[in-house]
Amino acid sequence: QVQLMESGGGLVQPGGSLRLSCAASGRILNVMGWFRQTPGKGRELVATVTSRGYTNYAAAVLGRFTISRDSGSNMIYLQMNNLRSEDTGVYYCNGQRFGPVENPVTNFWGQGTQVTVSS
Repeated sequence: QVQLMESGGGLVQPGGSLRLSCAASGRILNVMGWFRQTPGKGRELVATVTSRGYTNYAAAVLGRFTISRDSGSNMIYLQMNNLRSEDTGVYYCNGQRFGPVENPVTNFWGQGTQVTVSS
């Protein structure tokens, strides 16, 4: 079973920065990323990075957040700059492993880390 451990959440003022980290156990995951659950909304994509380094971002964070991954590992980071109150939520680390046709994608989740943007 893959285990994911997040760190780096906290309280920050609007316009500030935070850096989240996530480490996953086991074999290399095909895709890793961050999702968040904000008040009144479901869990939504923030950013993902593949094992080859290809990245994808939600429109709401493009230009403010940067996802990165240590080469050849299951360690990822999310640098969050110019934070806004609407970025407040629980941030979950996600890992995906691709498989056969009958089970093409297996998702793994961390426990989540709280990010609060408030003055």
